[in-house]
Amino acid sequence: MAKLDEKAFYDALEDARKPRGSGKHPFTQMWAEGKLSREQLGQWAIQHYYYISVIPPQFAVLYARMTDPVGRHLLMENLVGEEMPHAPEKSHPNLLLKFARACGVSEETVLAAEADGEILSGTRAMRSWIWELASIRPLHEACAGIMVALEGQLPTLYPLYIAALEKMGFTEDELEFFHIHVENDTEHAAVGLQLCHRFAETEEAQRLAIEAVRGSSSMRYTMLSEIQAKLVLSQAA
Repeated sequence: MAKLDEKAFYDALEDARKPRGSGKHPFTQMWAEGKLSREQLGQWAIQHYYYISVIPPQFAVLYARMTDPVGRHLLMENLVGEEMPHAPEKSHPNLLLKFARACGVSEETVLAAEADGEILSGTRAMRSWIWELASIRPLHEACAGIMVALEGQLPTLYPLYIAALEKMGFTEDELEFFHIHVENDTEHAAVGLQLCHRFAETEEAQRLAIEAVRGSSSMRYTMLSEIQAKLVLSQAA
């Protein structure tokens, strides 16, 4: 393909996450239809915590690699939003722990999940992939694979989760993890698009950035498939 102009590149990046977007996954559909129990949601939280608990240091590594001062400023805003140094209890990992407790899963159980052999291979792969993007891959691939592919899905995915959880009786405070991502990640995805455009200076770089979006979306879809197999299909059998 020829090098795309800015708008066409943005469109291509966003289109790349659609075929394997998490919103289309059967597990998401079950969640949206209220077919998951609190126990199952708590088990999802264990897997998801392992995946996202290291997002702040991953963003810090990406920030340290960022050569562009504008890019560093944009990434710092993301990092502070994840870590919440002025209110540590509001960090995204801690908000997810709060949701897990609301599902009946203790913080100790969540934190001990790896040592207890509870972490699925797809969840491990997802976390490792983000480390690879943040620390090794070129910046245009890193920003595409993390911010566009993953954060970019949440503003449309999490409202489905929230609506179902409210019907189950979860409070707004217990759902803060989901609300904060709906509020913040539209901006984070837009930042990712800007950074991709700044660093993908060639046709090949654009192609690899688009492929990073496709790869991240596919890996998260696979992670959900493993979670569904453990929590839903195995119980049905």
